[in-house]
Amino acid sequence: MRSFIVMQGETYEEDKDLGIIWSPIYDKAGLEPHFWSRMKQVKKGDLIFHYVKGAIVAMSIAQSDCREEVKPVLFRLQTEEKGHVVQTTYYPLEISFIIRDFWQEIHPLLPAKYSAFQDDASGNNGYLYPCSEEMTLTFSRIIRSLNKKNEEQQLSLSIDDIQQTNSLFSLLDRIDVQVKMHLQQEQSHFLEQQRTLWQERCPICDIHLPALMQATHAKPIKDSLLEEKNDPYNGILLCANHAILYEEGLITFDGSGRLHISQQIDPEDYSKFQLVQNKKIKIHPENKSYFRWHKRYHFHP
Repeated sequence: MRSFIVMQGETYEEDKDLGIIWSPIYDKAGLEPHFWSRMKQVKKGDLIFHYVKGAIVAMSIAQSDCREEVKPVLFRLQTEEKGHVVQTTYYPLEISFIIRDFWQEIHPLLPAKYSAFQDDASGNNGYLYPCSEEMTLTFSRIIRSLNKKNEEQQLSLSIDDIQQTNSLFSLLDRIDVQVKMHLQQEQSHFLEQQRTLWQERCPICDIHLPALMQATHAKPIKDSLLEEKNDPYNGILLCANHAILYEEGLITFDGSGRLHISQQIDPEDYSKFQLVQNKKIKIHPENKSYFRWHKRYHFHP
């Protein structure tokens, strides 16, 4: 299961009634924008969060893979324009959540490119955007907390309301289990790949103690395409101390494997961290593009 955020406005109500999401294929210049082309990635069983006027107002589960067809309509004249369409089952939220109200939790999870939201918490122009596993779990937790009813409130609800609430929480439970299991499996597989590639040693301090070794992505998962996320060369095996420094952008490597240290670390403390400015480690050629990305976008000079 993959997750997406769809940016809907005036089309939301009609698309909900139709049980679809739909986008054109080409813009007026004959180009295929990434936020329309991404529709082709949606598969049956994928999760979609629906954003309307600053808030997540619904979730849906794709009931079909994306296909090309003329958009069905309820209230407007039929057109002959073909587009990307996905059949979905909508789960409108009784209590929507406003992105701005939870911005401190959401902002750190945004990718450097192709984010659904701008730095001021407003939505980006476009249609369909990726939603990382971490953001999916965060959205799930927020939705659960806002829509949870206490026992006294439950007593005043109608049978239909109770069934709708239980249906939402059952969906959230399934989502959480699937996402967490998928993350565990991916992390375990990624660690084994890194142990093999880096011969189970930290290339900075040469520690060789399995319990202390951590595998970390050079291009973080939230920023990676599917093929990049699963690429074993998009990572490095480091001891726990150096892994944290790398993940926080306090150290990095360039395309030749040379170590760079952030000015946020006092040079007097280099020896405490076993860091040597410009130390060169042996890297794989396939690491270069990922290490360069980390240095450009994730490193704090």
